[in-house]
Amino acid sequence: MLANEPLLPREFFLLPPDLVARRLLGARLLRRWNGAVLAGRIVETEAYFGHGDPAAHAAAGCTARNRVLWGEPGHAYVYFIYGLHCCLNVSCEPDGSAGCVLLRALEPLGGVAAMRGLRGLGERAAPHLVASGPGRLCQALAISRAGLNGADLLDPNGELLLAASEAGWVPGEVAVTPRVGISKAADRPLRFFLAGNPCVSGPRGPQLRPA
Repeated sequence: MLANEPLLPREFFLLPPDLVARRLLGARLLRRWNGAVLAGRIVETEAYFGHGDPAAHAAAGCTARNRVLWGEPGHAYVYFIYGLHCCLNVSCEPDGSAGCVLLRALEPLGGVAAMRGLRGLGERAAPHLVASGPGRLCQALAISRAGLNGADLLDPNGELLLAASEAGWVPGEVAVTPRVGISKAADRPLRFFLAGNPCVSGPRGPQLRPA
């Protein structure tokens, strides 16, 4: 299945994080897991810059923890939060400039039964419970820092891939709000989501709607 998927090009991730975050809406996240393919449409993202963004992990410079952000764009930056959950980010901007996009929610598309199982949900659990929120997303796709931090998301032979949306798919309206769950630079409008999609997490308003 994955051999013929149109993966996103490396150039897609050379842009600033806010542009990448908006453009990632509708793209698909694909995960090879136990012989199956788990798939979801990206419906919510947040942008994080490097220098000058106090909410970003890269704000203090390059460290052992965040080194992947300073390398080639299009790689997974996975971190552990609150001692409970992993969060998946995609590195962007040219090599040497740290920026990333946090993937906040997916609309399940394939391998949904397995995703429910990884989340500990019943077989009738609603789709919005599967991967709405960064922690749920990582649970649903069996993403861990030990297993996938630094993974090239554009490698067709990889375990975690970013593919373009299906031909003919129409994204609809994009809404913008401040980022969620941070205390620094909390007013910046850098959270993007597909308006009206039931799998979006967190607050859905007030919203700024880009032209």
